[in-house]
Order: sequence, then C-alpha cells, then structure tokens
Amino acid sequence: MRKSLAAVAVVLAFTATPAFADQTCKPVVGHFEAHVVPPPECTAPFCSAGRVWGGIQGTYSFAMTTIQPSLAVPSIFFFTGQSQINVKNDDQLFGTDTGSLDLGPDGGFAWLITFTGGTGAMAGASGQIKLRGTLDQAAGTTSGDYLGTLCTP
Repeated sequence: MRKSLAAVAVVLAFTATPAFADQTCKPVVGHFEAHVVPPPECTAPFCSAGRVWGGIQGTYSFAMTTIQPSLAVPSIFFFTGQSQINVKNDDQLFGTDTGSLDLGPDGGFAWLITFTGGTGAMAGASGQIKLRGTLDQAAGTTSGDYLGTLCTP
C-alpha cells in the first residue's frame, strides 16, 4: 500500500508541476460595468460587454451558455458561461464563468470566473476572480466589483 501511494505521489509531482511552473500570481481587485448585448449580436441566453479596471484593465465580453432556475427562490437562476477580457497589447484572457443571478427587482448577482488561458502574455493564465454586482434590467446595464488572483507564465 505504501509503495502504491508513493508511486502515485511521484507521478502527480511530475505531471502536475509543469502546469504551474514559473507562474507569477498577483492579487487583483477592481470594478466593472457593462451593457446587455441583445440579439441578433448575442446568440446565447444572455450576453454582456463592457470594461474592467483596477488589477485587470481592458474590455470584456460574456456569453451565458446555460441557465437553470434555483427552485428555492423563483427569481434566482444559476448559470455558466464564457468570458473574454481584452487587455493591453491586444492580449486576451479567457475564463469559464459560474454564478447565480436574481432576475427579481433587486437584480443582484454573484459570479466566479476561473481563468483558462489566453493569448500573448495571457497564454497559460490561471486563477480566479469573484464578482458581485447588480443588473439593472430597465437600463440594460450591470456594474460591480471583483477580487481574486491572476497567475501568468
């Protein structure tokens, strides 16, 4: 049994380490604002586009890929999606999104973006940011803040 555990530890050490080798991680804190992107430009259940500033700066777009009711509270829904942040030098940062959204009169949301790579200086990026904010359905806008970690090679 000990030999098996030791063998698994060695395999994990040699296979998992390169994915995070030489990454520099930094805390990021900032804000965002966006507008809802309507059809036909948006072919997903919900899309938004806007800007971020603070620890991450640039423009971003979000496309929801799934949405389902929470069942516990009629106005709250759970969702998944994909984000793309365009940062300086035309580099892109990609993320997978998960969260909850209140489509009731309060319009709050909580969101987690897990970075899954990118282009240029963001190729191989990882980390996560947590977002919280509001959706003003009448104005078609969102705004809020984020906090997390961005790791780049």
